[in-house]
Amino acid sequence: MTGIYTILLLLGSNVFMTLAWYGHLKLQQMNISTSWPLIGVIAFSWCIAFFEYCLMVPANRAGFTGNGGPFTLMQLKVIQEVISLTVFTVIA
Repeated sequence: MTGIYTILLLLGSNVFMTLAWYGHLKLQQMNISTSWPLIGVIAFSWCIAFFEYCLMVPANRAGFTGNGGPFTLMQLKVIQEVISLTVFTVIA
């Protein structure tokens, strides 16, 4: 069950990550953020990234074998990358 919990948290984290990294570009395409100064875009992205970390850190702690989870450090990273590529593909 911890493995599923970890994967769901990583999935949510990656949705926030993708929105933080690329959401401002989508807003720019929609002419919403074209007049925002760079510092405003950075602040917007960091506000979204905060929620990424709120999900990523517990996912990695719960899923890591050193904390009783089912995954090694390498496995967590591979899972995160696969989820990241999948989420980006869906959102893009």
